[in-house]
Amino acid sequence: MQLATQPVDDAAVLQRLGVLNRFLPVWIGAAMVLGIVLGRVIPSLNDWLDAVQIGTVSLPIAVGLLVMMYPVLAKVQYGRVGEAFADRRAMGLAMIFNWIIGPIVMFTLAWLTLPDLPHYRTGLIIVGLAPCIAMVLIWNDLADGDRELAAVLVTVDAIIQVLAYAVLAWFYLEVLPGWLGLETAHLDVTIWGIAKVVLVFLGLPLAAGFITRTVGERAKGTEWYETRFLPRIGPIALYGLLFTVVVLFALQGHTITQRPWDVLRIALPLLAFFAIMWFAAFFLGRRMGFGYSRTTTIAFTAASNNFELAIAVAIGVFGISSGEALAGVIGPLIEVPALVALVYVALWARRRFFAAEGQRPDHADRLPGPSSIVTPARGHG
Repeated sequence: MQLATQPVDDAAVLQRLGVLNRFLPVWIGAAMVLGIVLGRVIPSLNDWLDAVQIGTVSLPIAVGLLVMMYPVLAKVQYGRVGEAFADRRAMGLAMIFNWIIGPIVMFTLAWLTLPDLPHYRTGLIIVGLAPCIAMVLIWNDLADGDRELAAVLVTVDAIIQVLAYAVLAWFYLEVLPGWLGLETAHLDVTIWGIAKVVLVFLGLPLAAGFITRTVGERAKGTEWYETRFLPRIGPIALYGLLFTVVVLFALQGHTITQRPWDVLRIALPLLAFFAIMWFAAFFLGRRMGFGYSRTTTIAFTAASNNFELAIAVAIGVFGISSGEALAGVIGPLIEVPALVALVYVALWARRRFFAAEGQRPDHADRLPGPSSIVTPARGHG
């Protein structure tokens, strides 16, 4: 294993990322353009999509959202939940950032930067409520974080999202603004309305992912499941995301082309969120005495968001043509280059702040087994 004091080939980071994820902003940008063109060519697209619905979501969009979520949740290592308390200090810090500090920071940024755009503001708040449970494994692996800790955090976060997301959304969209005297007149949401969307678009893929992993590992073994099966289904999540982007921009293309600055205004608080969360978590992790790899893992889990779930909730509750849905879909366009940049920051920080301690990364004394293998080209999350 590589010592923390040895130089790291930063130029290899993008090559390790894989073609699909490396150019994810390009694919999303192309999907946006395609959607705008289709919206002009097929003005009756909305009527066609709404011909068959699941609840308030059209069937094609529902299928796209489910396809987007399933590979993400098939990666989760459900059997590792019991390891969550092996390092209570690291786990506690991560949970505080993921479920307390993160939502508060995004709520604050959304109200500060989008006071006159309530639909986009609501979309950003929805984004900030759930930590990433897929793509964060890639950022963590590229930055040489602790794979075992990352796997456990992702598993615990996925389960918490099913149980708590609806309550958190209701609290930050309805209750807290009321306490603070902020305007919420455009909202008409209930816990049950959000919970139904979460149960369908997170609960069903979660059950499918759990069954897939359980059956796959028993039939073929963990190594086959991690190194052969997951890389095959991983790109499906990207296809579901791109399909959703195409449809969303087909329906909103006219509004977007008339107000391009709105996209920039959505992007700015997202960039601020990534930076604030990552640097704050990294600083506190180091101050608490964690080694480089655990500090890095906590920082990336704090700074990443589950955009798949946010998009599903925004579409399910507010509709595919809503500003909330647009705010959600801008997220991965901004996240990928921002988090890649933070990977380079992490590698620099290892040489600058951890090399002098002469320590190995926290996971340097153990080789990653099949349960901790991370394949970079599995899709977004």
